[in-house]
Amino acid sequence: MERQAGPQTINNAFYDELEEGWYTESNHPIALLRAENATRIPWIIGEIGRRFAGPISVLDIGCGAGLLTNALALAGHSVSGIDLSVTSLETAKRHDATGKVHYEAANAYSLPFADASFDVVCAMDVLEHVEDPRLLIAEASRVLKENGFFFFHTFNRNPISYLVIIKGVEWFVRNAPKHMHVYSLFIKPEELSFMCRDFALNVESILGFRPVISSSFFRMLFTRKVPANFAFRFSKSLTTGYCGYAQKN
Repeated sequence: MERQAGPQTINNAFYDELEEGWYTESNHPIALLRAENATRIPWIIGEIGRRFAGPISVLDIGCGAGLLTNALALAGHSVSGIDLSVTSLETAKRHDATGKVHYEAANAYSLPFADASFDVVCAMDVLEHVEDPRLLIAEASRVLKENGFFFFHTFNRNPISYLVIIKGVEWFVRNAPKHMHVYSLFIKPEELSFMCRDFALNVESILGFRPVISSSFFRMLFTRKVPANFAFRFSKSLTTGYCGYAQKN
């Protein structure tokens, strides 16, 4: 699916073509997403464990092929995942070791769930792929229970993030799709905080998120492939990517 974003059109159609590539490709930016999740997933599961006594209900908005969704299910939670890419959802189902995740093709602007259905809602790497993140956040808040948590990850909007997230990926990952990201859809942290506040979500934590500069990073520059040991880390700087969580009032 493609959406208008100012002078450029964001390309979300490439997700339909990935299929098993979600889990296997090394010369495509999806490998960077896997590396991000290797760091983010334990953090999300840990934060949930610190706030809830037992298994909870979780919704993953823009779940793709289930990298986060299936991990949450393996951790014992009751999980639903929605996405517009049907082929990605089919891949997610094949990789669901529990066989219990509820996957559904649905639009983040109109979630097919009743009010106050979930303890946690996640929106990782999706806010910068929609024209109106306010609508997504409004729906996330609607389906969250009181005192529930909204987890997010997205990209800051500044010249450095443009160079790193857009141009850097185009230059250094061989099969980077055109317009995979559109700069005007990046969101400054203060903008995201205001959006959350408008829908009764109080941002409690924001952490920077960036690649680890190591030999694997420089290997990628020469091979234009993402090494298997390429990694991300949390950072004090919010200059490029950032993630965090908000609690519903």
